[in-house]
Amino acid sequence: MAGSEQFSRLTPWIQEWIYQEGWEEFRPIQIEAAKAIFDSDSHLLLCSGTASGKTEAALLPALTLLDASPASSLGILYIGPLKALINDQFKRVENLLKEANIPVYRWHGDVDQRHKNKLMANPRGILQITPESLESILINKKLEICRLFGDLRFIIIDEVHSFMGGDRGRQILAQLERVSREIDRIPRRIGLSATIGDPSYAANWLASGTNIPVIVPDIVEPPRKIRLAVEHFLEPTWIGATTRETLPIFGEALPSHRYIFENTLGKKVIIFSNTREATELVTRGLREIALHRGYPDRYHVHHSCIANLLRESAETFMKDDDEPHVTAATLTLELGMDIGGIERIIQLLAPSSVSSFVQRLGRSGRRLNQPSEMMFVISEDPPSEKVSFTRTLPWYFLQTISIIQLYLEEKWIEPAIQLKFPISLLYHQTMSILASSGELSPASLAHRVLTLSPFKYVNQNTFRDLIQHLISINHIEQLQDGGLIVGLTGEKIVRNFRFYAVFRDYSVEFSIKEEVTLRELGHIDRMLFPGETVLIAGDAWEVTEIHPHQKLLLVKKIERAFYVWPGRRPDTHTKVLQKMRSILLENTLYGYLQDGAKRRITEARTWGSKNHLDTEVVFKLSGKRFALFPWVGTIEYQTLHRILRFIGKDYGISHVRPPPRIDPEPYFITFDSEDINNPSELTELLKNIVKSVNSPKDLIDSNEKFLLERYDHYLSKKMQQKAFTTDYLNIDNLKKVVSTW
Repeated sequence: MAGSEQFSRLTPWIQEWIYQEGWEEFRPIQIEAAKAIFDSDSHLLLCSGTASGKTEAALLPALTLLDASPASSLGILYIGPLKALINDQFKRVENLLKEANIPVYRWHGDVDQRHKNKLMANPRGILQITPESLESILINKKLEICRLFGDLRFIIIDEVHSFMGGDRGRQILAQLERVSREIDRIPRRIGLSATIGDPSYAANWLASGTNIPVIVPDIVEPPRKIRLAVEHFLEPTWIGATTRETLPIFGEALPSHRYIFENTLGKKVIIFSNTREATELVTRGLREIALHRGYPDRYHVHHSCIANLLRESAETFMKDDDEPHVTAATLTLELGMDIGGIERIIQLLAPSSVSSFVQRLGRSGRRLNQPSEMMFVISEDPPSEKVSFTRTLPWYFLQTISIIQLYLEEKWIEPAIQLKFPISLLYHQTMSILASSGELSPASLAHRVLTLSPFKYVNQNTFRDLIQHLISINHIEQLQDGGLIVGLTGEKIVRNFRFYAVFRDYSVEFSIKEEVTLRELGHIDRMLFPGETVLIAGDAWEVTEIHPHQKLLLVKKIERAFYVWPGRRPDTHTKVLQKMRSILLENTLYGYLQDGAKRRITEARTWGSKNHLDTEVVFKLSGKRFALFPWVGTIEYQTLHRILRFIGKDYGISHVRPPPRIDPEPYFITFDSEDINNPSELTELLKNIVKSVNSPKDLIDSNEKFLLERYDHYLSKKMQQKAFTTDYLNIDNLKKVVSTW
């Protein structure tokens, strides 16, 4: 057996489990992980492909050490990004531990209180938890922290890439440092991920606040075969549809839905989309086609607004290897949950990033020893006289090709974003620490917060301003002796279970139930009124009754409906935009392009050549109106947009407009030029304008507020502005791109 030396070091009951599972050899990642865990005291970062055995690689040697020297508290803390992933991992670990004397527990919002009480009565073994539930423990069970984690040996962070760069990841780092301070020890950390662009950055992230080295094994994996296909359709997309007259009637199947139906028939498939409404639309369309053709309904929806029972039902069906089922999902099925032998992935429009593409691609073929298959289905409104110059290019289509090629050619994945001034998390952790402590002096509170690694760039003066502001709005109260406690207004916030999360909460408490059976379908972000419609759980519904005090909507099934859930698209990297431009300027017909896609890329390139996209970035629309194609990512795009608004007005630039809300990607900006009417001269002017800007403070209005993250609205305007100019504008990167125009 490959890795027999490491196998012999495992505890006997794990060896027996391996025999029962039919393993013939250890995989490279499992051999290297065992060496690192057995032979060092370092942290460990495991980066390898989907279904490469990372979870077992981390657990088997860690459990062996725990079995040899049992912990007097919980021994392993596993942090996962999704409740569904934790549920799935819980079953896997429970199976592993069935012959061991090591219990495993899970803790999140859907777990029965009796299960949690069992853990609290005798904390030992493994705890699988979400960051939000860990925050709840830190706030509400501070006196129990040492009993729970006092002898904690390992912390496993699954899907590390999904945490890095966001407030949720910074929350985890703060939580782990708070736990370490309470128990006066630093447990070893093990990070798991299939899509890390920069392992050195991820290693630094994992080690934050510990000064302990991180081992990153260099695993050479055999190349995995992949099959890709991209098809393009000209058809109504209903983007921005708001009235019943414009909503789709699904008896008239869309060409893209027919294409998806044919390519999912008899197969187990996940259809990924970046939006919840798109998952609902495609599921509804596929059900209509199946009904019309006499096929059974094996189509499901899986996103955060679907009722738990319906999500779990979809997961159960997908795990059934005897029947082919199809589920349309957002990122809720993107991460590592085992849902059986997926034969194919279908992606609607462009994935949000290269990282997301790689993660989703890896979901197929994992159990079947087959190539990973992924088909991209790109829909675009048919051309008409109303289509503007700026919408002549198939932006999502180009972005799809760009993402694919960046990975195929360079194995490039977006680097994680590191915020220097995460004020929303600063508020959250300040209130959390104060709520858990009861009363602290200003100096003690400042020390406990500012020494956490996510806040290493926040100085004492800034924190003093924060505390004074929170006192002024009664989130914090200062006692006569100078001590600080949570104020009356703050108490209402921190004692609500929604406070445990740092990400934006779009799921308002309006439950949707079928009017006759009272079957729960899901929930939405706002109250609807009788007669209004919603598309949820793959069917169309009309509201028949509202019960505001119960936050309940009763609905009946109808023929058509549409509802747009709010949400913010992930940022797009400048490299993706730059690659989109280079794709337009070449002649390669990539092998994965299907007939419709070949026609569309040829049309786009012809149009681009005719309009000199190889040399021009400014294009005349009509009169004094121009369009700018900057080819920059989201951060640089909003920097440029603000430069034109705030600085451009001194040079005759006015009426600066970004793409409309229904197309929020950083593709183009339109504006008026009062003085210059020549695109080439305008390009030079814009380059000089950008070159002249040195301070991001020149790009905001003194009265502006920036509500970018969940708790920003509790902070002063001054702090909001500093956060925006520090982390959401990038003049230097913009100048580098603009210099190439």
